[in-house]
Amino acid sequence: MTERRSSRLLRDSRWISVQIERWANGAMEPTGLTAAQVSLLLHILAQGEEGTSLTAIHRSSGYSMPTLSGMLKRLRTKGYLRVEPCIGDDRCKKLLPTEKSWQLRAELEERSRQMEGELYACFTGEELRALDGMQRKLRGHLSTLSKRGKETSLS
Repeated sequence: MTERRSSRLLRDSRWISVQIERWANGAMEPTGLTAAQVSLLLHILAQGEEGTSLTAIHRSSGYSMPTLSGMLKRLRTKGYLRVEPCIGDDRCKKLLPTEKSWQLRAELEERSRQMEGELYACFTGEELRALDGMQRKLRGHLSTLSKRGKETSLS
C-alpha cells in the first residue's frame, strides 16, 4: 500500500469516527446523555445485578481509565448508577444500575437500534459482513501492536 493511501485511510477513519460520535450524540440528545454514556450505561445494564467494575469496562471498551472515570461520575451524578464495595476487595467498587436506569433501558435500546439501522442502511448484508470482518482484524492487530508497544517503544 502506498504511503499516500494509508495516510488517507487513517485520516478517513478519524473523520468517520468523529462524525459518528457527533451524529450519535445528536440522536441521543433527547435522553440527556451522550452516545458514549448510553453505550456505557447499556453495558452496565446488561450485567444486571451482578454489576461490573471500572477495570472490567476498561478492558472491554478500550476507553482510558480517566475517561471512563469521568463518564461514570457523570452517570452517577445524574442518578443512573450506584456504587457498592466488592466483597473481598476493598479497593474494588461494583457499578450497578439504578431504578432510573432500568426505566430508561427500553428507550435507550430502541434509540441505539434505530441509530445502527440508519448508520448502516447504505450497506448490503454482504458489505456489512465484510466490514465487520475487517474491523475485527484491525482490532486484533491493534491489540497486538498495543501489547508490543508496552514492551518496546517506537524508534
